Amino acid sequence: MKYGHDVFDRERYEQIRQIAAEMMTAKTGMPIEKVKTLFCGDEGYQTPKIETRAAIFKSDKILLVHEKLTDDWSLLGGWCEANLSTEENCIKEAEEESGRDVKPIN
Repeated sequence: MKYGHDVFDRERYEQIRQIAAEMMTAKTGMPIEKVKTLFCGDEGYQTPKIETRAAIFKSDKILLVHEKLTDDWSLLGGWCEANLSTEENCIKEAEEESGRDVKPIN
């Protein structure tokens, strides 16, 4: 817990984490130990795990990246930074993964 100041902050934080795990278990039917393994292991500053994806077209083609971990193809993207907008995150991820300058079309 990054911003906790004392043992009481830590206790409250752990209670909230437990309640969140129980809620996820109730919603998904996933065993609570699996939920805790997936979502409750992070230390430090907790943020929602949100990602963005960018669809990049050229004529009738779309740019995809090969995901090494899953051996799948996907749109360019990744985890969002908390201090950036959705658009800024899309641009950042697309530029990081493609090595090209990217401009959104509205």
